[in-house]
Amino acid sequence: MGIIVQKFGGTSVADPQKIHNVAKAVIKEKNNGNDVVVVVSAMGHTTDYLIKLAKEITNNPDSREMDMLLSTGEQVSIALLTMAIQSNGYKAVSMNGQQVGIITECIHSKARIVDIKTDKLNKYLKEGKIIVVAGFQGVTPDGEITTLGRGGSDTSAVAIAAALKADRCDIYTDVEGVYATDPRIVPNVQKADVISYEEMLELARVGANVLHPRSVETAKQFNVPLRVRSSFKLDNLGTLIIGVDNMEIYKPVAGVAADCSQVRILISSLPDIPGTAAKVFGALAKHNISVDMIIQSLAIDGKNSIAFTVDAQDLDDALKILDSEKDHIQSGNILTDKDIAKVSIVGAGMVDRPGIAADMFKALAEKNINIKMISTSEIKISCLVEKQNANDAIKVLCKEFGLESKEIAVVKGDLPNI
Repeated sequence: MGIIVQKFGGTSVADPQKIHNVAKAVIKEKNNGNDVVVVVSAMGHTTDYLIKLAKEITNNPDSREMDMLLSTGEQVSIALLTMAIQSNGYKAVSMNGQQVGIITECIHSKARIVDIKTDKLNKYLKEGKIIVVAGFQGVTPDGEITTLGRGGSDTSAVAIAAALKADRCDIYTDVEGVYATDPRIVPNVQKADVISYEEMLELARVGANVLHPRSVETAKQFNVPLRVRSSFKLDNLGTLIIGVDNMEIYKPVAGVAADCSQVRILISSLPDIPGTAAKVFGALAKHNISVDMIIQSLAIDGKNSIAFTVDAQDLDDALKILDSEKDHIQSGNILTDKDIAKVSIVGAGMVDRPGIAADMFKALAEKNINIKMISTSEIKISCLVEKQNANDAIKVLCKEFGLESKEIAVVKGDLPNI
């Protein structure tokens, strides 16, 4: 007997019938002889509805009160799912983040988990109960309710799996696994039987919406095997996410993703002296604004420009900060470009394989897609293009790197039995 953590998203618990279907999946795992902890999101579009309500009250809602409001969504779904499990004759108990002891930073709206208390979880598991936990939420050491940001239920599930030393964490969603790109854009795109933490993390960061990036980081750090599975096809094992050392990659590129939520900011006429970039990005960091792609121009007459991207939801705050720091950083004009998309290719097989970047740029050029910025890592190449060209870029890159039809990743020998 092992411990399996299951996570179900909002679409999986969107109505009473779907909640009963989730209960069947939970009971099936319990009947396999495993202890089960279930993490669920709010029902359907509940979070969007709550945000809309808040905006109808005020255009600038307090972040603490937003956490108080948004945390209520998951409490509805955990209670209903627990009732559904109990109605089938199984012992179950629901717990919110505070009851579990999911301790987070003292930051509202996008807190990080710092500790998970397992005493109550282990107590209920020993009693043979199925535990249903509210995802997305936690509590500060002094008792303030916090939320983990969009997609935070994934992170909740993986963190609980790590704390309990679970055998596996299954992320149930409305897709059958991890695809090389969005099947709505490339209908015959490949689905992976297995993919590495590293590849999944990069895909999550550059726009793939299957998993929250922090959940993959946590799984990699604590070596928690993940499965991405369909809530509606319970016999389908989906995609297994494991360490790259267990895989033999035969294709250099595992996936293509586009992120249309980025905005480019250009700061002109900055002094070309040591410390300028530190002032710019230090000011943004103090306000928890993450920066992605960065390019600094060649200095002319002692001045240069810095261009970088931020998430669109952080744009207003970023501009306010930069405007307030204008004299300190001695900058010229600050310009923005919202008509952009970041298109990326990701693959552990790119390591030590020359020519991948050239192939990517050539494929985009042949489609007459202009590149505005480029950034790279060991297993990722990202290009900034016009937003209207994002889908065409995905299609041409999937074709260029052979990501249509067949499976994309092979492991050494058989798939691990997890």
